[in-house]
Amino acid sequence: MSKVFTLQGKLVDIENREIYSVEVQVSEGKINRIDRIDSSPDQYILPGFIDAHVHIESSLLIPTEFARLSSTHGTVATVSDPHEIANVCGIEGVEFMIENGDHSPFKFFFGAPSCVPATPFETAGASINSVDIAKLLKRKDIHYLAEMMNWPGVLSGDDEVLRKIELAKKIGKPVDGHAPALVGEEAANYIKAGISTDHECVTLEEARFKAKKGMKIAIREGSAAKNFDALIDLIDEFPDQIMFCSDDKHPDSLLLGHINQLAARAIDKGKDLFNVLRACCITPVQHYNIGVGRLRPHDPADFIVVKDLINFNVLETYISGILVAKEGKSKIMSTKTEPINNFKACPVAANDFEMDHQGGKAKVIVVEDSQLITGTIDCVVPEKDGKVRVDINNDILKIAIINRYLPDVKPAVALVKNFGLKDGAIGSSVAHDSHNIIVVGTSDSLMAEAANLIIKEKGGLSAVGPKGSKVLNLPVAGLMSNSDGFSVASSYIEVDRLAKEFGSGLQSPFMTLSFMGLLVIPHLKLSDKGLFDSDLFKFVKVFG
Repeated sequence: MSKVFTLQGKLVDIENREIYSVEVQVSEGKINRIDRIDSSPDQYILPGFIDAHVHIESSLLIPTEFARLSSTHGTVATVSDPHEIANVCGIEGVEFMIENGDHSPFKFFFGAPSCVPATPFETAGASINSVDIAKLLKRKDIHYLAEMMNWPGVLSGDDEVLRKIELAKKIGKPVDGHAPALVGEEAANYIKAGISTDHECVTLEEARFKAKKGMKIAIREGSAAKNFDALIDLIDEFPDQIMFCSDDKHPDSLLLGHINQLAARAIDKGKDLFNVLRACCITPVQHYNIGVGRLRPHDPADFIVVKDLINFNVLETYISGILVAKEGKSKIMSTKTEPINNFKACPVAANDFEMDHQGGKAKVIVVEDSQLITGTIDCVVPEKDGKVRVDINNDILKIAIINRYLPDVKPAVALVKNFGLKDGAIGSSVAHDSHNIIVVGTSDSLMAEAANLIIKEKGGLSAVGPKGSKVLNLPVAGLMSNSDGFSVASSYIEVDRLAKEFGSGLQSPFMTLSFMGLLVIPHLKLSDKGLFDSDLFKFVKVFG
């Protein structure tokens, strides 16, 4: 616990919409008193930033390492859905995240994953039913029911889905939503069921409709999905209902910034300072009823010192009165962690990725950069000896998912446009939501090589091509490294660089790849069981 100390600066009083010089006294991890003074150093004191919805696993870092990177940017807490590791390791995975997070002063507020597996149309490593949810929600270290992705189940009155929601409502814990592009009567009924937030809004009209119905809107800007520019004007209309989140953020992005970047961008767009900081610091605390200080006497001493209120360059970050970061350097120590995993896939061969050409046009997944939503087109694809060939000139490549939980299962293979690879393949065992192995490439042999690098490591990201190959191993559930977070970020930058040298023009090719198996996001995706139409919510054939 911290000792007594004082700090002077210009306090940003968000709730009273004032800025004034103060001396803050901290004692035993709490703010003892805040005294107004005549003048102070030219620095600003404000509550710490909160990421209102994030999957820590997507940073490729265990919680303690995520804390080391994000706290340098003024983040003191996250509302964290351990859905990814739960799909791999079940409740044991949730407990791993909580236990590891407890080794850091950083404040992680975990939820009970509501959709494990996300759909019955894919093979996951575990299942969490309503009986499990009831046990999780009774825990003091589980703070909400995490995103209810099964909106069709909510609307159709699925007993198991509604039971999970009622369990949370009964004990007064919020229910997070996930309903991309859902509007009108269906969205209204989804909200009526007790869903209180959505971080999946893509258009201002969609977000406005949901906000009018009482939802909190978490404006998302992650490594793959970037909705900030489309949605930020909503803060003018509903300042008390907006939060900021990253959802999924890779380590290279986390090196550069976190919620502080969104605050700066909002100010640059002319948004009201106090509305912006309410979204960053206050609304998540109120909505989730979490123990993060709001810079008031007797609150936990969770606050930051910034150089200015334009760029939000963070000078110091305090959590429970402990200085955890100073001028971009983390003061949080790394901890040794034994990995857990669930990985049974066997090596694959090039001919495992062959596709029979059945004549006519083929359905092709169309990638949209910086979005989770995909498009779909029907087009003629090349053929040789009765087999499908990639069409590099038109940027149509093969994509495949390999079941990692069962040995010797033939990959599901489809076609994808806009990855941009000219000669190479990339692969990942981070593939939302079931986290089977996913690969895309310009040849069957390169795809097999990329997959086998991951299989050898029992999890990782790989890039294979004529300019070399690299694998970033992820021994914790095939999702995270247990190494130093700053080193992991450097390794990620290298494997990302290779993917881009192979021709990919995507901002974040590995993050984009990881969402090609996310069946609950429209429109066309791939699971280990086949090509899936998210609008029809059923499998479709590549040909015909």
